[in-house]
Amino acid sequence: MQSTWDFGGMPPPAADELVTVHERVQAGPEFTELRGRLRRWVFPMAAAFLLWYLAYVLLASYAREFMATPVSGGITVGLLVGLAQFASTFALTAAYVRFARRRIDPLAEQIRTDLEGGR
Repeated sequence: MQSTWDFGGMPPPAADELVTVHERVQAGPEFTELRGRLRRWVFPMAAAFLLWYLAYVLLASYAREFMATPVSGGITVGLLVGLAQFASTFALTAAYVRFARRRIDPLAEQIRTDLEGGR
């Protein structure tokens, strides 16, 4: 039986080693690079943000006097740090969107185009 799939110049798999197109794409160098780029950015940013959040929780729990220090009128250090949590969430989101547009999306588009072109 003749296969109608283009396996990128590779011969179609034998019946005992039948592999889906998606498994071949996942094993390819482009997908490996895509996954590596994403992991090298997401894991450190997630860890940094988690540490930043835990620092806020620990400060609120164990450094109450510091967090209650007035900065101006009724505004305290704790309030400013809490607002900085929101600001950093938006900044991290904007940074990820920029990173994804420049480093992830072009490679993902190339993989998708190659995959659809092989049908």
